[in-house]
Amino acid sequence: MKTFLLPSLKLTAVLIILCSVLYPLLIAGIAKTAPGQGKGVTLSLNGKVVGYENIGQKFTKDEYFWGRPSAVDYNAAGSGGSNKGPYAPDFLASVKARIDTFLVHNPGVTKEQIPVELVTASGSGLDPDISPAGAYIQVKRVAKARKLMEEQIRKLVEEHTQKPLWTIFGPERVNVLKLNIALNTLK
Repeated sequence: MKTFLLPSLKLTAVLIILCSVLYPLLIAGIAKTAPGQGKGVTLSLNGKVVGYENIGQKFTKDEYFWGRPSAVDYNAAGSGGSNKGPYAPDFLASVKARIDTFLVHNPGVTKEQIPVELVTASGSGLDPDISPAGAYIQVKRVAKARKLMEEQIRKLVEEHTQKPLWTIFGPERVNVLKLNIALNTLK
């Protein structure tokens, strides 16, 4: 038994130092070279930080583009999905309520035209992006609320549509916070 105990204790000590000290320090060092230095990329408007690039926010006013709903009410400290199945009565009721709300605020849009990401929460509950279709379907409402030309808003959506990484990885997407910041700078 003694022949196995000392090597086991040595291995445990080495793994604790490696996994609990050295690895976290390495990852923290790598994070310092990333945009935001590992603290997240902040977005500003008129010199004031208004949010983070990769964390969704709740927008409910008609003059702003709405993002994807959040199962955790956009609480970045406790991200997570709803964990409800597609046929769960609670899930179906919340989706129906979101559809009804969207239709009230976007007259002329039919239920079938609403992109799914505008009425279902993401896995993290903090998704900052929507599809270009999710943005374009809101153009009429935003233009009317801001008393701007629809074409001007449509062009802004086009300018803020991010292409897939290397044109093949992932879908096109629109960062809702960046788009809404750009809206606030329009004259």
